[in-house]
Amino acid sequence: MADEIRQFKQVTCTINGVRRTTMVDVRASLTDMLRNDYRLTSVKKGCEVGECGACTVLIDGEAFDSCIYLAVWADGKDIITLEGLEGPNGELSDIQQAFIDETAIQCGFCSPGFILTAKEILDSGKLYTDDELRKLLSGHLCRCTGYDNIFRAVKKTMLRRLNKPVPEEFFKAE
Repeated sequence: MADEIRQFKQVTCTINGVRRTTMVDVRASLTDMLRNDYRLTSVKKGCEVGECGACTVLIDGEAFDSCIYLAVWADGKDIITLEGLEGPNGELSDIQQAFIDETAIQCGFCSPGFILTAKEILDSGKLYTDDELRKLLSGHLCRCTGYDNIFRAVKKTMLRRLNKPVPEEFFKAE
């Protein structure tokens, strides 16, 4: 049996506001780097083929499945995980609080990915239709079938950020 030859490369990026440098196997995924080197466990290992969204992170403000994004591609990038949304005193972001308020967190496995995709959506500052929101959130799987509550959390936060009226039916859960 031939010896396995590994190649490593130094990667320097900003993770949750902190500049980091590490050596990574050139075959390693960004999921592996974030979980193994930095213990950022909000980045979940789900399908590992880019279909479930559990590993979603923001790279330069855009949502990506980190399981199919090589760690070496992160060189020079700004990466945000769920841990990076925490305020300076540990407070939750508005979208995280909305997930709690709308009971959009059941088992919690899919929640970090959904929340980061929601952050990208909300940071656009656009008013999306229900159909557009559903399509933008469609890259995630929730095995607990919490889709309605997740949708409500994102829509409610979008409307509040845009200073739009929140429909009365949104307050029945509160």
